[in-house]
Amino acid sequence: MYGLTDERWLKNYNQIRTSEKKVVLTFDDGPSRQLPNILDILNQKNVPALFFWHSNFLFKERPWKRVLEEGHRIGSHAANHKSLAALTKDQQYKQIKYSIDKINEITETKVRYFRPPFGQYTEDTMSILHELDLVPVMWEITSFDWENKNTPENIITNVVEHVQDGSIILLHELKQTVTALPQIIDGIREKGFEFTLL
Repeated sequence: MYGLTDERWLKNYNQIRTSEKKVVLTFDDGPSRQLPNILDILNQKNVPALFFWHSNFLFKERPWKRVLEEGHRIGSHAANHKSLAALTKDQQYKQIKYSIDKINEITETKVRYFRPPFGQYTEDTMSILHELDLVPVMWEITSFDWENKNTPENIITNVVEHVQDGSIILLHELKQTVTALPQIIDGIREKGFEFTLL
């Protein structure tokens, strides 16, 4: 565990707690070339999502403005995909601070949420997030979309068959995820769940 117990700020989200049947869609490792396709589907289906981006992939030319205008949120996934658990506290701080500063500068929107690459973190990570007023967000359901490049039906099953109230769902900005996304959304709704944001 992360070794910190101040629940006033530490909301290490794996699930959300609601009085209704709601889930959260999250997308890691963007902004990518698949982002416009993902946004088209989310717009057609009227679904909000939380995007965790590497700041090294974010440029003013990317469609970040559309993400915010269509009601989604942007969180940090560090500067690049290095495991924070393998870095010193100073190195972690630079990764996280650089990332949120760049996202803040380009989008003119304060970053609130952070997801560590590979889901790996240390007590130092949590201390830094506390200092920077960031909320750590993990996940409860993984789609394993990166392992199913040629079998998008497996991505659908991995999500829809395991969804429950409060699930935070891990997806990535990948071509196979775009293929599976409409059926994931429909399948979740057929089970009586709706989509929300943190």
